[in-house]
Amino acid sequence: MSAIKFIQDGGFFMYPILLIMFIGLGIAIERIIFLSRVKKANKELWDAVYPSIQKGDTEKALKAVKDNETEIGRILEYGLTRNRTAKNVEDVETAMEEALMEVMPRLEARTPFISTFANVATLLGLLGTVQGLITAFAAIANADPAQKGDLLSSSISVAMNTTAFGLIVAIPLLLLYAFLQSRTGEVVESLEMASIKLLNALRQIRNNA
Repeated sequence: MSAIKFIQDGGFFMYPILLIMFIGLGIAIERIIFLSRVKKANKELWDAVYPSIQKGDTEKALKAVKDNETEIGRILEYGLTRNRTAKNVEDVETAMEEALMEVMPRLEARTPFISTFANVATLLGLLGTVQGLITAFAAIANADPAQKGDLLSSSISVAMNTTAFGLIVAIPLLLLYAFLQSRTGEVVESLEMASIKLLNALRQIRNNA
């Protein structure tokens, strides 16, 4: 059975499921590309700035991250700017936690939709099957008794197409959602690690002052 015939035989609900598949995959691809770029840009900036921080040249580090659009750049800018006037490192930590809360929505944007789409695809598949079965039983009510068995089996087979297609769409979307959650977690952990390293460096600078 060809894919086109499979979709056509499934009825109306196959098309919303197909639309959900394209939208979900589109979001997943965009998020994968975005997170990969973020991870790379964050690492490049950190590698460029951290040596200055280790040397105690926080002003040079601040100049490097000033108005930088990367997530780690914003967090470091908050921390280093607050360090100018902070009496203790804990104030710097609070500033960076605030910055992390600001960048988190951008990192997690649209990802939850993928999980929602997976669930909706499954439910639409079940709904399509139920509708198909109702239509099938109504159609055979007045059919020839000798043909009822064959007609019912073929009708049920077609009705099950939507459930099968819903699962075909939902399973990859759930896997992509889990993958994106993992990648987002990796980026957040790298930002937290950078914050900890900055705080430790600032403590060392203050102790040596």
